[in-house]
Amino acid sequence: MRTAGPLAVLLAAALFGTTGTAQALGPEGTTPLAVGAARLVVGGFGLLALLPLMGARFGDVLALWRTRAGLVAGVCTAAYQLCFFVAVGQTGVAVGTLVTIGTGPVLAGVLALVLLGERPTRAWLVATGVCVSGLVLLVDGGESSAAFSVTGVAAALTAAAAYAGYTVLAKQQLREGHAPVTVMAGAFGLGGALLVPVLLALPTDWLAGARGMGLALYLGLVTTTTGYVLFARGLATLPTASVATLMLAEPLVATALGIAVLDEHLGFTGAAGLVVLLLGLLMQGADTRSLTLPRRRRPSVALASATSAGPPAGRCRPGAARGPLPSPRRAGW
Repeated sequence: MRTAGPLAVLLAAALFGTTGTAQALGPEGTTPLAVGAARLVVGGFGLLALLPLMGARFGDVLALWRTRAGLVAGVCTAAYQLCFFVAVGQTGVAVGTLVTIGTGPVLAGVLALVLLGERPTRAWLVATGVCVSGLVLLVDGGESSAAFSVTGVAAALTAAAAYAGYTVLAKQQLREGHAPVTVMAGAFGLGGALLVPVLLALPTDWLAGARGMGLALYLGLVTTTTGYVLFARGLATLPTASVATLMLAEPLVATALGIAVLDEHLGFTGAAGLVVLLLGLLMQGADTRSLTLPRRRRPSVALASATSAGPPAGRCRPGAARGPLPSPRRAGW
């Protein structure tokens, strides 16, 4: 089904977009870094626990961890959490979000082109430009009290690069035949393990209460475990750049929830940004060329004959009936 992949990615983005509202409704005493670390720890171990329920094996995850791509993907998931919250603390929510989320799809498209050979379409470039423009208007419609910081912007760019990194590496592992849940469990299980010391070093008194534990479980098991299974299912069928652009639905959902649930207000500029961002997402959804992976090139008849166990190409066994050669089956990703 052509729409299954985009819908899975958009649903994942919608789940990710609930994290800010969930944190705002959480108990007092939480900090963004502690909540982010708890989310990755719980979500990572949730993905590992999900393996046998989805017919996967922990041994497959261990095999990924023995590869360079598997290790780098895990480090990238942990680095994203740390760098993003450093960026927000240094530059404010608006600038940190804009730089991280706005440059993420662009970096993912570049990495996918260099490492995977995925060539983005012109329609993807236009749709991504429209989405990023909408994001600029959206964050400009809010208020930010933090001053501009070179360190903060550098941290935001590092977070965007980490996001692009684990997305492209996950795509590579999916191409190699690994199951989506195995790929996500490998990346986020390792990332969560790396952030356990960080979580223990931060104030975690808020986890002792029912609201705090409920917040950690929701962010971990729903937005991370479930969200990234959906994300991987979409990534398995769509080009990397298209997935990264569709994920820009996250700030749209977050803003809508802020208005509906938290009684936040959005000015004219922010409202215009929402409309432009939605338009860009619709453009990306309508671009069927960038939402469909190219099929692999059909092997030539000569190559098929040369690699078969039969006689050389162009020659026929005595007594064998002559007829048209069977056409090799065309394989997709």
